[in-house]
Amino acid sequence: MTQAEYGKEDQTFQAAGGIDGIQQLVEDFYAVMSNKESAAVIRHMHPDDLTASIDKLARFLCGWMGGPKRYSEKYGGIAIPPAHSHLPVGESEKQAWLDCMREALDKQDYPDELKEYLIEQLTAVSYTHLTLPTIYSV
Repeated sequence: MTQAEYGKEDQTFQAAGGIDGIQQLVEDFYAVMSNKESAAVIRHMHPDDLTASIDKLARFLCGWMGGPKRYSEKYGGIAIPPAHSHLPVGESEKQAWLDCMREALDKQDYPDELKEYLIEQLTAVSYTHLTLPTIYSV
């Protein structure tokens, strides 16, 4: 499958292994986050028990990838930026999250094109999660 085919109907969801594949990705993501020193700040934004966080992200990603809307089935609707507005998320936290996801994706038996597509899409969306001002140097 080419990158151009992801994002259509449930192509991404199926390529990621469906519910089970996404569940594994999310479990690996939180394991990476919990063990990566550079992710300590974002790990501390989560509860000690990651059960609910894992469930929410796995359910969200299922729908986001074109599969069943499992998040809304259990938790109702979600607007991502407001849901994270109480967290101090700047460029370094955003990058730490993406680095953890990239490492988790590398643990999956996904085609390289899918991994690249997912990181590109998640990077684009991640800018909506920033709650701290970005300082640009000139």
